Amino acid sequence: MPASPPSPDAQPPRPRPAVVPSPARVVVLLSGAGSTLAALLAAQAAPGFPARVVAVVSDTPAAGGLEVARGAGVPTVVVAPGDFADRAVWDAALAQAVGVVDPAWVVCAGFMRILGPAFLARHGGRVLNTHPALLPSFPGAHAVRDALAHGVRVTGCTVHLVDEGVDTGPILAQAAVQVHDGDDEAALHKRIKVVERDLLVDVVARAVRGGIVLEHGRARLVDPG
Repeated sequence: MPASPPSPDAQPPRPRPAVVPSPARVVVLLSGAGSTLAALLAAQAAPGFPARVVAVVSDTPAAGGLEVARGAGVPTVVVAPGDFADRAVWDAALAQAVGVVDPAWVVCAGFMRILGPAFLARHGGRVLNTHPALLPSFPGAHAVRDALAHGVRVTGCTVHLVDEGVDTGPILAQAAVQVHDGDDEAALHKRIKVVERDLLVDVVARAVRGGIVLEHGRARLVDPG
């Protein structure tokens, strides 16, 4: 028996909307002016960026990055070491402050403190750090100065996973920056920061979309197929 013709009032089936995953939640740790935070905030304003900064935590109330966050409507918290009995208690408090917002990733953006056992036990494996040199060369707080003192012709920046050491975690990505004749620390660091910010934004997006694989102490970003 032939099928009845469709009613003139019948509506065609509507396609199901595509499932768009929510942006991954990111907490930024900082101690300084917040230029790297500003780069992440600018990136997340673009359609399709897969991460969103949901909180900023600083170890000092004087950090300029706190004002950058507040200007963007991002909640801020100060966890100052001087407010706690010792480093271990501060580290546990920092871990708790970050854990309250349940981030998928933590980004150290000019955070001038070493993360301790309590923090890494709770958030380890998903903490990213930027460093203004091509690690493992020139770790520590004076990387740009040290590179100039050694007379290198090429330096750069690194994004790596944080472990218990000082800039010793598995490297995820690096970018080179030429050292110019006549460079001083400020001029070279300024150029490195421009490259560093772009590199971090790219690594955050790739880490969220594809994840990170650790193999034999090395790390690699997985690009989604």
